[in-house]
Amino acid sequence: MSLTCNFKKKLGSFTLDVNLQAEDEVIALMGASGCGKSLTLKCIAGILKPDSGIIIVNGRTLFDSEQHINLPMQERRIGMLFQDYALFPNMTARKNIQTAIKHTQIKISSLELQKQTEQLLERFQLLGAANLYPDQLSGGQKQRLALARMLGTPIDILLLDEPFSAMDSFLRWQLEQDLSQTLLDLGVTALFVSHSRDEVFRLCDKVTVMSHGKNGVLKSKHQLYQTPTTYQEALLTGCKNLLPATYENQHIQIPLLHLSFAVTNSPKDFCYVGIRSRHIIPGFLVDHKEDYLLSSYTICSETEDVFTHIFMVYIKDISFPLRFEVSKDIYEKMKEYPKILAIKKDEIMLLIK
Repeated sequence: MSLTCNFKKKLGSFTLDVNLQAEDEVIALMGASGCGKSLTLKCIAGILKPDSGIIIVNGRTLFDSEQHINLPMQERRIGMLFQDYALFPNMTARKNIQTAIKHTQIKISSLELQKQTEQLLERFQLLGAANLYPDQLSGGQKQRLALARMLGTPIDILLLDEPFSAMDSFLRWQLEQDLSQTLLDLGVTALFVSHSRDEVFRLCDKVTVMSHGKNGVLKSKHQLYQTPTTYQEALLTGCKNLLPATYENQHIQIPLLHLSFAVTNSPKDFCYVGIRSRHIIPGFLVDHKEDYLLSSYTICSETEDVFTHIFMVYIKDISFPLRFEVSKDIYEKMKEYPKILAIKKDEIMLLIK
C-alpha cells in the first residue's frame, strides 16, 4: 500500500499545502491545534476538495485537479475515524456495524453478516452495548464503535484523528494494543493524528510535524525524538526548556541564563536551544565537570509527581525558570549537597525556528 499527496487548499486566510509520501507504514501528523492536521485527513477522505494537486492511494487516483478526477467518499476505500465519531444516531451499535458491512459487501448472507458483526462487537468490548443507541453510549464506547464500524469494510488506508482522546488511561492502553495489532494484520498505510508524543512513539513508524498548514520533513520517530532540529519539533517531543540563543566567537550564548559554552564547529541558522528536563541533573552526580555547564540555583517551585520530583529553578539568581526532574531516591540525597545543577553540553539541542 502507498500514499502520495501533493495538494493545496485555501480556506480564508489559511492555506493548506501538503506534500507527503508514505508506504506500508504508520505516519503521525503532529502539530499545534489549527495547523491543518485534521484538514489534511478530510482532503484525503474526500470530505474537503483541494483546490489543486493529486491524491493517490495504492496506485488509484482519488483526486487529480488537472485530470478532473475527484472520487466520492464511498469509492475511496478509506477507513476514517474522526473526533466526532459520525455514528448513525437512529441506529443501535449493532446496526451501525451491520450497515457499514452491508454497504461494501452487498451480497453478504444474513449468517455471515451476523458472524462478522458479533466478532467486531466482541473485539471492541461492545457486546453489552450492542442494542444501545449512540446517545446512550459513553465517549469511549462511541469511539470503540466507530473503530469497529470502520474495520468492518475493505480499506486501502486508515485515517485516525485522535482515536483515543475520549478514553480513560486503562482502556486507552488496551485499545492502543488492539489497534497496533490491527495495523499489522491489515498491512495498510495509516495516517495518525495525535497530541500524545508517547502514543505516537508507540504506534507510529514515522512522523511529520505540521505548522501553519505545511508539513515538515518526514522522519523516523527515533530521529525526531532523539535529534529534533526545529523549535516546533522539540516542543512537540516534550522539551520544556526552550530558550533564544546566538553564536559568537566560537561560543553558544544563552542570554536568558547568562550561560555560554565553546563549540568546535560553527552551527548554522539556529536561534534556539532546547534542554530536556532529564538532561539537567544535580551537580553531585557529575564526574567529569568539563563536560557540563554548572551553576548554583534557587528553587521557585517544587511538585511531587508519582515517581519523581519536578523543580522550577532560577540559576545564578536570574529570574528565568528552568525545569528539571529527579527520581525520588535522588531527591532524598539532594538535601545533603549544595544546590548545584549540571547541564551536559553535548545534550543541548541547537534548533532552528
